Amino acid sequence: MFELPQILAAFAALVSAIYLVRFCDAAPGGAKSLLKTASTALLALAALVAGAPGWLVLGLGLGALGDLLLSREGERAFLAGLISFAAAHLAYLGLFATSGQAALVNLAGKGVPILLLLGFGLVMARLLWPATGALRWPVMSYIAIILAMGLAALALPREAALLPLIAALCFIASDAILAAELFLLPEGHIARRIAPFAIWMLYWSAQALFLVAFLP
Repeated sequence: MFELPQILAAFAALVSAIYLVRFCDAAPGGAKSLLKTASTALLALAALVAGAPGWLVLGLGLGALGDLLLSREGERAFLAGLISFAAAHLAYLGLFATSGQAALVNLAGKGVPILLLLGFGLVMARLLWPATGALRWPVMSYIAIILAMGLAALALPREAALLPLIAALCFIASDAILAAELFLLPEGHIARRIAPFAIWMLYWSAQALFLVAFLP
């Protein structure tokens, strides 16, 4: 028999699938905002009902708020969404440091993935620096925060690291594609047709994996 957290998570997956198929590349609107926000808010509710760590509930809740803000038009909504997701990544840092027992000692022997992660961040910063205009410093700060979240996932003990690390990498990949779509890809580029779908699948998978990894 299914319990309430499982039912909420399954409903979240259903809402996410409807959003992917019907609204992912649609123009901003009420239905799009509702489904996009609900798909992550239901994960946050599932975590809350299951008695998951508060940092996880907070991270998922801030992600839902970010979804709502980024589903709206305008630079102010984008900046507010950026702040919300940056706060969500800081919440996941807290989750890794407490429930996941992340520690610097666990980074020993992981020099190659650390360099790859930092190198990727530097490349993205270099590409986005001239393209982001007035949003340059918020975007650079966001890159630093999400890289810190990725490093914290690498700092988890080996037996607890797999799902959180996959989730963190999915999150980083979705943000990189979103940044390319917003600031780097020219209008009419063929990649713009698939970018919204790739972003959503990677992003929502990351949130769902965080939930699975840290449920009691």
